[in-house]
Amino acid sequence: MTNTPSSPNNGIRRRTFLAGSAAAAGAGLVLSGPARAGGLPSGRPGFPQTGSSVRVLITGDAGTGEAPQYAVTKAARALHAQNPFGLAIGLGDNIYESGPNGPDDKQFEEKFEKPNTGLDFPWVMALGNHDTTAVFPGDGGWLLRGDAEVAYHSRSSRWYMPRRYYSVAVPEQAPVVEFFVLDLNPIAAYIPPFLAPYWEPNGTYMTAQRKWLREAVAASTATWKIACTHHPYINNGPHGSAGGYDGIPIPPINGVLVKEFFEQEIAGRFHFFMSGHDHSLQVFDPTIASKGTRQLVSGAAAKTVEDRSSKEHPALYENFRDRGFMTMDITASGVDLRVFTVDLATRTPTQVFTKSYSG
Repeated sequence: MTNTPSSPNNGIRRRTFLAGSAAAAGAGLVLSGPARAGGLPSGRPGFPQTGSSVRVLITGDAGTGEAPQYAVTKAARALHAQNPFGLAIGLGDNIYESGPNGPDDKQFEEKFEKPNTGLDFPWVMALGNHDTTAVFPGDGGWLLRGDAEVAYHSRSSRWYMPRRYYSVAVPEQAPVVEFFVLDLNPIAAYIPPFLAPYWEPNGTYMTAQRKWLREAVAASTATWKIACTHHPYINNGPHGSAGGYDGIPIPPINGVLVKEFFEQEIAGRFHFFMSGHDHSLQVFDPTIASKGTRQLVSGAAAKTVEDRSSKEHPALYENFRDRGFMTMDITASGVDLRVFTVDLATRTPTQVFTKSYSG
């Protein structure tokens, strides 16, 4: 994603340039594999270990270190003080504009730790296209760059990313919910991995991720199963839906492989599919193709697109102008979803949408 609203023409120019720079993606081996994760290492705030409910903060596209991000986190702290969160979900683009330069990069302090002061619970983090920049900010072409964020897991008291893709069951025993964090950057990058067979759609990395996901979902005993990644399946914002990203008809840079992955691996297997990428707040009912899986877009934790809805898909709620976030209160019998916008001047949250889902 760019720092300014996208348009189809801007997207074409950018992606044409990046496709011609594919060599910059390079080749390499991933430093981490799949895991099913429960608690955090000793000395860090842990996931809830007992109880029949889980309270979750859902943010995305947050990592700017600028005033709007601080406004959003102050609003989240106000809610946390009233009714504490057990964990947060970070839906990618964690370090703008071009990702970290290693696990000791001061950007982690400036764009994650300081803004989230007081939100002292585990942050379950996904990788975004800005986190894996190669040439142009957000091109997603240097996939190995994401390993710096995995390595930062061992340096932070809150940042939780033990692998590039993994799951977290909460509580660990008799889980109410299991979050499956996915890395779809290899099939959504603006610079496709033409010269890096390991990362190609049918290469070792994506094949292993598919196999892990199928087995992990089948083995999960959680009442609610939620998939979390950066790129959306359906979206009424300027980035568009998978298979038509940025209005580009040319595969694979139009997200057609993300669409295929969703329909083959996610649809009908998960209750919710949460993503960011579009700097907006959107809640959708299932489509026929999603087979009951509901799409949520929460990518307004620091930026907005200042655009209008495409109206491509019927939405229960959509907002393209305000910063904000979502929350979930999850029990075995249901999920209460709430959407909050944030007034940047007062840094206060306003609940603008709520919906309850039964088990």
